[in-house]
Amino acid sequence: MKDDFFTYQAQTTPHPLGLEVAHAKGSYIYDSAGNAHLDFVAGVSACSLGHCHPKVLQAVKQQAEQYMHVMVYGEYIQGPTVEYAKLLASHLPKKLETTYLVNSGTEAMEGALKLARRYTGRSEIVAAHKAYHGNTMGSLSLMGYEERKSAFRPLVPDIRFIEFNQEEDLEKITVQTAAVVLETIQGGAGFILPKDGYLKKVRKRCDEVGALLILDEIQPGFGRTGKLFAFQHYDCIPDILVIGKGMASGLPVGAFVASKEMMSSLQDNPKLGHITTFGGNPVIAAASLATLKELTESQLIPETLEKEKLIRSLLVHPLIDEIRGKGLMLALILNKKEVADHLVLEAAKKGLILFWLLFESRAVRISPPLTISLKEIRLGCDQILDILNEYSPLTVN
Repeated sequence: MKDDFFTYQAQTTPHPLGLEVAHAKGSYIYDSAGNAHLDFVAGVSACSLGHCHPKVLQAVKQQAEQYMHVMVYGEYIQGPTVEYAKLLASHLPKKLETTYLVNSGTEAMEGALKLARRYTGRSEIVAAHKAYHGNTMGSLSLMGYEERKSAFRPLVPDIRFIEFNQEEDLEKITVQTAAVVLETIQGGAGFILPKDGYLKKVRKRCDEVGALLILDEIQPGFGRTGKLFAFQHYDCIPDILVIGKGMASGLPVGAFVASKEMMSSLQDNPKLGHITTFGGNPVIAAASLATLKELTESQLIPETLEKEKLIRSLLVHPLIDEIRGKGLMLALILNKKEVADHLVLEAAKKGLILFWLLFESRAVRISPPLTISLKEIRLGCDQILDILNEYSPLTVN
């Protein structure tokens, strides 16, 4: 299997971790040799309810037995898709009432960019340095990190960049700006939280010049930060909300959400302003619906903040400079890149799944399933400390 993996499947890096998966359940992934690996990553924040949650499995099985794909998005009325959009709207501010379901977070961002340009009649998009919104050409164009996008130029034009959390840069948002696109919490940059009312100041500037505010909640959304969506911590409502990752507990999905009036601009002049074959797929929508119900009807979301406190109390070590993030969207910032690399790779050998962040080389991601138990958190944190203790005599005086 490993030989076939490297021969027939396209690779994203020269050295993938190469864990051969047999099955997964709850907070664990099991390899082909029967070893259990405690998952502190959750498929990069995608598996909100852990692996193979029974309510999600039941919803998928039930819907698959009724019908799967029947028509391209938006033509047929499909129960789980409509029910999901309605339930989601009930948990969002009134102006975020209409959802366009797609297949991934990056596709959702593409749709949001098209919607912003179509609705405003403007072309300029303002994004943040070290942002990550996906890897399709439009999303890549928003990435203020030249090293990762220079090989693919020319990209989408009319993109300007500002520094996240720098108020003086807000003057770059003008009457030429169609939309400002920000991650509510910067992910790849190292789980950077907005500070000093930054998002409210961006919102105010957008209102002053008639620009839209697009907030990317692909990673922090669906309870990961202790609210259903992270923007709810910061008293800042976007015009367009972009979501994905944890939305369907591990199945591929994304969506962009806006007002009915705004979204209707994609219906005509031209018709089919945005189209997708598999967006709104009923099986995926059923999984999304089961996930949203479980998140909003249980205590999992508020419990993320208690679990964050536990992690912060346990992970105290001379090699850890700080812990960034909120809820169960956390990043250990180690004192140097080599320590972060050692921690991830050594943890993989010991049955603990950790991972890196895109742009902050000293960071190690901790984003377990929201269903992770306190006992499992203690177990994983103990393993992290053991690995750092083994390494620390080499680096700490």
